Amino acid sequence: MPKEHRKRGRREEKKRKREEAEDYEGPSKRLKSLETEGEDVERVGDKRIGEDGNTIEYGHGHTPYAGPRELPYYGMLGEDEQEYFKRADSMLELNQFADAEERELFLMNVYKEANNKELKIANSQSCSRLMERLVLLSKPHQLKVLFQKFSGHFLNLVQHRFASHCCEALFLKAAPIVTQELIAPPEVVMEDLSSGDVYVSMENLFLYTLNELEGNLGYLMTDQFASHPLRVLLVVLSGKPLAAADSTSLLQSKKKEHVSINGGKGAHIEGTSEARTVPDSFHIAVGQMITGTTSGLDTTILRALAMHPIANPVLQLLLELELTMSGKQCVKDPNSLFRKLLTDDLSEEGTESASFVNSLIYDTIGSRLLEVIVTDVPGKTFKTLYKNYFGEKLGTLAKNEIAAFVVTKIIERVNKEDLQSAVDQLSPHIETLTKRSRTSVIKALIQRCRVRGVDTQPISAALGTAYGQEPSERLMTMLKVSAQSADGMAEDRRKQLDAQDSSKAHESLLAQCMLDSPGPLRELITDGLLAMETPMLLKLAKDRTASRVLQNALTCAEQSQKFRRVLIPRFYGHIEELAVDTVASHVVDSFWEASEGLKFIRESIAKELAQHESDLRASVPGRAVWRNWKMDIYKTKRNDYFSSAKGHEGPTKTSIELARERFAANGNTRPQKLANLKLQKKASGANRIPHEQVAVKEKV
Repeated sequence: MPKEHRKRGRREEKKRKREEAEDYEGPSKRLKSLETEGEDVERVGDKRIGEDGNTIEYGHGHTPYAGPRELPYYGMLGEDEQEYFKRADSMLELNQFADAEERELFLMNVYKEANNKELKIANSQSCSRLMERLVLLSKPHQLKVLFQKFSGHFLNLVQHRFASHCCEALFLKAAPIVTQELIAPPEVVMEDLSSGDVYVSMENLFLYTLNELEGNLGYLMTDQFASHPLRVLLVVLSGKPLAAADSTSLLQSKKKEHVSINGGKGAHIEGTSEARTVPDSFHIAVGQMITGTTSGLDTTILRALAMHPIANPVLQLLLELELTMSGKQCVKDPNSLFRKLLTDDLSEEGTESASFVNSLIYDTIGSRLLEVIVTDVPGKTFKTLYKNYFGEKLGTLAKNEIAAFVVTKIIERVNKEDLQSAVDQLSPHIETLTKRSRTSVIKALIQRCRVRGVDTQPISAALGTAYGQEPSERLMTMLKVSAQSADGMAEDRRKQLDAQDSSKAHESLLAQCMLDSPGPLRELITDGLLAMETPMLLKLAKDRTASRVLQNALTCAEQSQKFRRVLIPRFYGHIEELAVDTVASHVVDSFWEASEGLKFIRESIAKELAQHESDLRASVPGRAVWRNWKMDIYKTKRNDYFSSAKGHEGPTKTSIELARERFAANGNTRPQKLANLKLQKKASGANRIPHEQVAVKEKV
């Protein structure tokens, strides 16, 4: 049996006991740590980094349990066991197996070695990643085994610094299995019964887990580790799409480490982009979770949690589910979460609810909860909120760094009349918004005006004033591209790769949004492109963010052929230079779509590409351009190539194909043609015996 890993020396032993004593006396420290902005633990390399930036090892720096009892100690893995599981983790991460059968055999051996050690592995600093990768590669019956191994310990695991990540992965990977068992249970039943175990549905396993957490949800939502599995469990039970698991969202922090498998087929969360079918028991469980989480909390505590960095995301999710599941009922129910937050009549001014809403608007954390209220609240309640809290203050709120996000959600919700009023209010402030990089508000305003059919002339005039009247300089200012010489271009490109300017990306998105709006807004961009000289157009094409505006200008819907016919020839003589560039090669690809119906333009670009075939084939972007421009067809089947330039994609039809089409167009088919020939022969007497044969028969 492997020996327990211990540190030598009395000083180390005294230091360990002193640290454990300090940690044990730390409930006040825990409450203080909850007030910080850190939501998750960052795991870097083979170490896990705490909020203070120090490396945290198991047993040292572990935050004491703030609930009814302390977290239990499941023991430590031996040195040999740790070495084996670390090596297994590396092999699974690299995924360098000969075939799927070899990997499956290796997984079976790992499961065999991990039997009855699952809790130790999940709580281990160095081996918890192995448990996450096992979850990603597990089959349904293996996931159920893990569920049963964790059963009775979920309350402790979700609060652990390392095991909480394993619980998240287990919940997310098991969520699609609930839908599969609901749609086609017989196959799943046979798969589970083949192992000889008693069949337990994944639905029941989730409900058992919820029962284990029930009664503790109030303080779990403020736990810096347990809040994340709690959010995942809410999403799984509600049937919401799991797409949020692959991006920064309510389910995870920005610093979360994504444990994955190199080229692992099937080692991901399936069906993440669509809503899932869940049993009715899950909907009932969600209602119980909402009630159980907020039943013991009064209005004062809930409003404090609304600005809590850890509890706020859970509160957002609870409020969103409550409003979407029973919006009109929860607005009237005094015991609902919505009514506990906003207890007063929303049409009255000077109430505590009014003060609470005004405080949320400018709060970095609380404004996110207000965005949920604005988005999901019933229409009648939203109109009351808009009239009393936002309607006359949109211009002032849009200029604030925090309140601008709430204004964006408001603009997406208002009707046509209120949207016209919003345009009148915000147009005078557009110049200030552009200087403060509040372009998301302008972009949302343009998008909703296009949907609602509201005139965008005031917005266009305000943007022209904000960025300048000279077309070329106006566009360069908007896209934040400086008019430098070509010598400084390489250094400028390196700076772009090293540091991404978020404000520059938002300006590019605003310009693309303007291109999608036919009329004066689109003309602001197209006039600027037509006014540019070729060197500036080349610089624009090689810029990481600004090049997308050029691509969109060439390929956007209802773009005039005159604009494409004038702009594309400006790039003649520089096609090879653009094609071998990592960024500008996408612009050359857009020339293919933009030159549809313009044979002379497509012919000129194809000729220039053919002259530099060797250079293009030596470059990765160049090979992609050669393939996308179908240059192999250009070299071998020139007629077929240019027929697509006239608007007919695909090779030219042969003569026999055209004859068949004409024959089918006349309503004739082969059986009908044969019948017609027989009728013609019969009418002409072709079936009668010739005179020569009759004479021979008479002689005989």
